[in-house]
Parts: sequence; structure tokens; C-alpha cells
Amino acid sequence: MSITVNGIDELRKLAGSDLGTSEWIEVTQERIDTFADATGDHQWIHVDPERAKEGPFGAPIAHGYLTLSLFIPLFTELLDVEGVSTKVNYGLNKVRFPSPVRVGSKIRLVGKLVSVEDVAGGVQIVVDGMIEIEGDAKPAAVLQSLSRFYA
Repeated sequence: MSITVNGIDELRKLAGSDLGTSEWIEVTQERIDTFADATGDHQWIHVDPERAKEGPFGAPIAHGYLTLSLFIPLFTELLDVEGVSTKVNYGLNKVRFPSPVRVGSKIRLVGKLVSVEDVAGGVQIVVDGMIEIEGDAKPAAVLQSLSRFYA
């Protein structure tokens, strides 16, 4: 369930808040193949299901950066900021991939709005995110994301 705020002042009030958990999404072979085509990364561990069965994970796995790229659509399920002119992905402070995402797995995001800091013309938010894998004790990704919202 998304939290909706109207404007920067309401966003500031959320600093330190848990943002909740997104819905699960399935990571299909089609999604992995499409990402491989978009990036040119066709390593067999991702795109060759037969060979990947014999590999270290017993199945194809998603690219780490595919998992990371799903942060934004998952995040938009957690927080919607209205009443701003521009929303910008500003980068990452840190990212780790503790566990691979096997084809057919479902993932979701758990988020916390760590801080809201003033920048010229708007604010920068810092979000701690953990992308969980359904049924797996270790997360697929742990990250700290930076976004900017301009008035």
C-alpha cells in the first residue's frame, strides 16, 4: 500500500518512517532475457537455462543490476510524492547482492525513509531498501538510494 504525500513539507514529516513492503513480483526468464538484450550481458548463468541447471545455482539467475533496476517500480508502490515539479534518481550510497535471484522467484521491497535533507530548489531523500526473495532467508539486494524532489 502506497503512502501518498503532497509536496515537500509533507515529505519532510516522513523522515525516519518505515515505508512498508511492496507487492511480490516474479522474475521470469523473459524478464532476464529482455534485460540481457538491453544491456548486452548474455552470460550463460542468466540466459542459458540448460547450462545454468548445471551451474552453481541450479537454475538461471537474474543479473544483479536487473534486481537493482526493479527498485524503482517497487519503490513507487511504497511512496508517491505529489505536488512537486520533478523527481530525480540521484544515485546510491551502497549496494550489496547477498543472494542470487533464481528464475521464477518472487521479490519485493521493504523500505525505510532514513532522511530528508534540503538541497537547492528541493529535497534529497535517503532510503534504506532491502529486496527480499520469497522463501529465502537472505535478501537479493540491500541498498541505500538517493532521490531528489524539486518544488
